Amino acid sequence: MAAKLWGGRFTGKTDPLMEAFNASIGFDRRLWEADIIGSQAYARALARADIISDRESDQIVDGLGKVADEWKEGRFEITPVDEDIHTANERRLTELIGPVAGKLHTGRSRNDQIATDMRIWLREEARLADRYLRQLISTAVERAAGEIDLLMPGYTHVQPAQPIRWSQWLLSYAWMWQRDTQRLSELSARANRLPLGSGALAGNPFPIDRAMLARDLDFDGFTPNSLDGVSDRDFVAESLFWATLTMVHLSRFAEDLILYSSREFGYVSLADAYSTGSSLMPQKKNPDSLELVRGKTGRVTGSLVAVLMMLKGLPSTYNKDLQEDKEPLFDAMETVSGALQIAAGVLSTLTVNAERLEAALVPEMLATDLAEYLVRKGVPFRETHHVAGEAVRLAEERGCPLSSLSLADLRTLHPAFAEDVHGVWSYEQSVERRDVEGGSSLRATQTQIKDLRAWLNEQPSCNQ
Repeated sequence: MAAKLWGGRFTGKTDPLMEAFNASIGFDRRLWEADIIGSQAYARALARADIISDRESDQIVDGLGKVADEWKEGRFEITPVDEDIHTANERRLTELIGPVAGKLHTGRSRNDQIATDMRIWLREEARLADRYLRQLISTAVERAAGEIDLLMPGYTHVQPAQPIRWSQWLLSYAWMWQRDTQRLSELSARANRLPLGSGALAGNPFPIDRAMLARDLDFDGFTPNSLDGVSDRDFVAESLFWATLTMVHLSRFAEDLILYSSREFGYVSLADAYSTGSSLMPQKKNPDSLELVRGKTGRVTGSLVAVLMMLKGLPSTYNKDLQEDKEPLFDAMETVSGALQIAAGVLSTLTVNAERLEAALVPEMLATDLAEYLVRKGVPFRETHHVAGEAVRLAEERGCPLSSLSLADLRTLHPAFAEDVHGVWSYEQSVERRDVEGGSSLRATQTQIKDLRAWLNEQPSCNQ
């Protein structure tokens, strides 16, 4: 059986329970590709520094390529001695090319190796997530453009408030997701710094060209302090915060659609592909896709909290506690990527019930417009707000819609009311009066669509 990478100082056997407790190969195996890419680059760096020969470097690089093929084809066999992905790959490399494999780890520690592997892995995951976010935003924007004439109630406190465009609701989430995309790009840029060359903590004792190594691995630069380089997990915490906030936005979106697809609202109908039935009640069509998005938000939030609590009490520099950063990160990135794709699928396939949207508009939602009518007559808003409230009360007492009050009724509340007050009772005009930038008028909504389309056509920095 192969010796442990760290076993020279020890003579006693490790408790089998400790072996299992210490091992991370069960979850860090997904870093196999990043680990091989980093190791191949490091072999080339060793050759440039004349630590190993070019021939030895080629042997190592080619051997690692064969190890990669085994992973890709599902032929790689993990053995009991493989406590982590680094051990597994180096053990297999040694079996393939012999003792020269032992030169690969010269000057390198698993401390700077794992920090590098995780950044390489995260970089690729961020690119995927960026693509899924943009697909979701694009879906929302194109639906907003195609259904721009639909009006619906806007809500505050889950109470009907004012008329808005269906497109305005869609775009409100598109802008949230745009911010998520921007945050992802920003954290990706900060994470794209190379820790390799930091050694265990004090730096590499051999003349490794870290700038060249960073370029070889497509990093934007290297970490400037070796102590920080091996222990920095800000990029993990930032990624988990990004994932958490993105999931929060998706959860809010899911909650709206869960309500809107209920029989009581009936605004939308979800496609069968994103719904399930009940094992007991044949009539049920459950929005399980959206409920799972909502439910998994708590899971991702828990991952963020777990990592922050793990980090908060660590002394410098590397501590084995940091092994606990991987499972939360892996799970959160996988969860958010899946949720983004599900959300895009739900949004692209749902059916909007225009009749139910229109039927949900009621005159009481125009009470603010009634107050604004008096403002345009020169009455102070604080007074008009009170007058409009009295009109609502009068309509409730009579059991009639607000729009059914006559001009004579309204004049008992304020003498400024005139014949043109009847123009207030138009939902379309109410929406069109909100013609400021960001508002719900046709022009303002079209501007948002134009701006988001232009932004989508820009090259995202985390994909460069």
